[in-house]
Amino acid sequence: MVVRWLETFTQAVGGKRGRWLTLAAWILIVALLNMTLPSSSKLKDDTLANFDASKPSVQAEKLIAEQFPSETGIPALLTWYRASGLTDEDLAGIQQLAKQLAADPVPNQESVVPLDKLPLPALKQQVSEDGTTLVQPVLFDKTAGSDGLKEGLTQIEQATALIFKDAANPFQTKLNDESGSGLAVRASGPVGIAVDATGLFKSADVSLLLATVFLVLLFLLLIYRSPVLALIPLIAVGFAYGAITPLLGWMADQGWIAYDSQSLSIMTVLLFGAGTDYCLFLIARFRSELKEEGHTFTALKRAFSGSSGAIAMSGLTVVLSLLVLLLAEFGSIQRFAIPFSLAILIMMIASLTLVPAFLGLLGRASFYPFIPRTQEMAAARAKKKGKPAPVPQTRPTLGDRLGEVVVRKPKRIAVITTIILVICVIFATQIKYTFDTLSSFPADSPSREGFTLIADHFNAGELAPVQVIAQTQSAEQGEAIKAALAALPFVKKVTDPVPGAANPDLLRYEVELAVNPYSIEAIAHIPELRQAAEEALSASGTGTSTADGIWIGGQTAEQYDTKQTTGDDAKLIIPVILILIAILLLAYLRSFVAMLYLIATVLLSYYSALGLGWVVLHYLFGTDAIQGLIPLYSFVFIVALGEDYNIFMISSIWKKARRMPLRQAVKGGVSQTGSVITSAGLILAGTFAVLATLPIQVLVQFGTITAIGVLLDTFIVRPFLVPAITVLCGRLAFWPASASKAKQTLSRSVD
Repeated sequence: MVVRWLETFTQAVGGKRGRWLTLAAWILIVALLNMTLPSSSKLKDDTLANFDASKPSVQAEKLIAEQFPSETGIPALLTWYRASGLTDEDLAGIQQLAKQLAADPVPNQESVVPLDKLPLPALKQQVSEDGTTLVQPVLFDKTAGSDGLKEGLTQIEQATALIFKDAANPFQTKLNDESGSGLAVRASGPVGIAVDATGLFKSADVSLLLATVFLVLLFLLLIYRSPVLALIPLIAVGFAYGAITPLLGWMADQGWIAYDSQSLSIMTVLLFGAGTDYCLFLIARFRSELKEEGHTFTALKRAFSGSSGAIAMSGLTVVLSLLVLLLAEFGSIQRFAIPFSLAILIMMIASLTLVPAFLGLLGRASFYPFIPRTQEMAAARAKKKGKPAPVPQTRPTLGDRLGEVVVRKPKRIAVITTIILVICVIFATQIKYTFDTLSSFPADSPSREGFTLIADHFNAGELAPVQVIAQTQSAEQGEAIKAALAALPFVKKVTDPVPGAANPDLLRYEVELAVNPYSIEAIAHIPELRQAAEEALSASGTGTSTADGIWIGGQTAEQYDTKQTTGDDAKLIIPVILILIAILLLAYLRSFVAMLYLIATVLLSYYSALGLGWVVLHYLFGTDAIQGLIPLYSFVFIVALGEDYNIFMISSIWKKARRMPLRQAVKGGVSQTGSVITSAGLILAGTFAVLATLPIQVLVQFGTITAIGVLLDTFIVRPFLVPAITVLCGRLAFWPASASKAKQTLSRSVD
């Protein structure tokens, strides 16, 4: 039944008529989608929130918006600096800018601190002690998108250039001016960070796409030495991309999903990497069959029959694993689910329909100039040219040698590879994490340069003070809270309380920390701030419910919620993905034992990738800490994509085990899948490694660790550890079914 269905399907997509119909259908569908649906790039939103209304920092922000409406804007901190000291002319120009912004606000501006109304002596008191730096806050509308904020900053830059027209534009002046004579200004704070983040992703989109296409094309040319074959996967990925982007745009337009630039960037890498892999699984099998079968369509049918099950199973594993991300509370993680799973699903469909159509159209010419032929065809071709018939090569391939080593010394191979991976795992215990957004930016980005100026000449805590709100019942309580907060050793300054607009008993304090407000150290102090405020309320003896009477907001509080939320997400998502993969492996292989060691090995490679990735990032790239989201991001891709290779190889071993001893089947499976999995692994790792060339550290770290994980799977886990364990398990590898029963079952599932 299965064989007949596969023959019918292959005829439908790769037969004489089916191949043209399949190609025409793809062209028509992609054209209609792009003509009728909006593009995904037009509907991406880089201002999407990561939390729902239940998070403490969100509740605090809502309270601030309701009770302290005059201070609800998002600040841009214009940080003015002159190495030799700000002059009276500099300060006069800054005052003129403040006056102009108050009289003629730029787009999305809410307010500006009235520095123009301060007498010069009072303004000089706002300058840093060394006289070099001044911070000028400008508040923007919180509902403005990154494009709107950028427009506002651009107009501020234009106004600044006119005011200081007799000198260089302060926004363009380099901070490392050796003469110390140049006036510079940098836009930092939440507005500067948001604008820089969007700009970095926008500049990365095109370069990432071009670099990924070039890398995949280069790898395919080097591996297969065929320009025609190199284009087939890229064209298939191009068609899939053409279908995915309008579908994502349509779903976003309907309000069903939301995504940002980061989601689209990583989706592009995933599509080219994993998509090319699926194409190669079929192409490699087709080339192998062409060496045994003279009729091209018969070879294609056999290739499709032998690889379609593994491709579908691999794709299904990744799609379902990515959909698990919908369970995440943290928005940035949850937003990955639909774009990534849709990309893999459509690419899997393309590899099972469009790629066979191309192979059916081109036939053996797909591999030009190194066309695979049967021995009879090669002999006839040589005879026609008056040359002797080529002698069949009997030298063992590298895959043959690997398979031979594994089956001869499985115990030694398993022990050595496990020790290597465990050593890498040990380094994972040394990883330091951060939730500092600015640490992901290049050192010369304006917002990071501005933050550095503030940290060096004022106090880093001024960049993003913590907002503490308390429900009090007396003035004494308000003073007690301020005193308790100010007494904390990590607090630099606490402002006088500001009463709420509608509820004067609701007091807001701005707490300036003595440490970087984006650091992991600052995040750890949030519970201490809350405890100090609650104890001050409780000590008054008024019976106030302190648990409901304290709210903490601001950037540091948001990062604390990020740390807590992503930690909870990891505790949920990781087990669910493992259980899901276990169920799929059981359904596919019908073996509980094989399922256990396949999951165990890919988990081992994941933790090894974390450890080895930390070594590379810390000791080679100089990274002090990696972003806290990286482990979960990398887990999803390394585990799901790593199982792809295991499934493809194990399905080959299981199929061969129907007609030969297990050791021989393992040797043949390693040999048969070795070259294609190595090629696929190199391409997939290479595409993720492209992320390491971008100026965004979170993508550099994610790409580096994921690429290392793919390489460990490709060169250690797949060719050595998994087949060695399979040999050591022997008949137990098929448990609970007997070997013969398992072989019969697998003949129905892998054919």
